[in-house]
Amino acid sequence: MRILILEDEIPAQLQIKKLIEKNFPEFEIAGTLNSVISASKWLSHNSADLIFMDVELSDGVCFELFNLIEISSCVIITTAYENYAIEAFRVNSIDYLLKPLDERTFVKSVERCIKMRESYIIPKDVISKISNSSKVYKQRFTVKLGTQIYIVNITDIAYIYSENKSTVIVTKDSKKLLTDFSLDSIEEQLNPNLFFKLSRSCIAEINSIEHITRHFNSRLKVHLNPPHSEDIYVSRVKVSQFLEWLEGSGNN
Repeated sequence: MRILILEDEIPAQLQIKKLIEKNFPEFEIAGTLNSVISASKWLSHNSADLIFMDVELSDGVCFELFNLIEISSCVIITTAYENYAIEAFRVNSIDYLLKPLDERTFVKSVERCIKMRESYIIPKDVISKISNSSKVYKQRFTVKLGTQIYIVNITDIAYIYSENKSTVIVTKDSKKLLTDFSLDSIEEQLNPNLFFKLSRSCIAEINSIEHITRHFNSRLKVHLNPPHSEDIYVSRVKVSQFLEWLEGSGNN
């Protein structure tokens, strides 16, 4: 989690940092600011998961910040005064801690923020599946053959590779056709259930993979049909992802 500390007193800043480093060492303290204006500017270009806000800052009270910018972060108010509790409630802060901060109460407040964020955050793999299920993928590409331009259907593509700054589409009947698209651009437009980027220079359609052999250093050598002029290897770091894709249980 990324933490922003909005506090104009250095001893209080140091106490919050110390409590975070002791109890949540995996957290990143993304910024330490002391004014409403500096916080407004910072939040316009940066993000934080949790903000610790002292009420009385160098140029006003922290509640003014909510009138300047939309804040979606968890907010924990820290102050030496009890009379700001109602205002803290109005800005939807998750807790109101009195100084000097009690470590046990501090930890419970942060844990409350963690639980709240976990209940709202959708895991990346779920987002990927939702995106892939709703995305419309390209059905055909235009390609060049001499002075002529042809249309190639996705179902006719065996694999695509890059060579000498050119991108070549190889069809299932062994035609080699140049396209103006880059390999990375093509990858984004293809259905990841059907195509996999085997290496930095080659994307293959699943039915064009003839067989696979294990190779040195835990790599896999992929034999394509039609045959490719260069040997194609799946690197060790992508082997697990590649095998999941072959079995239909993962997306690249």
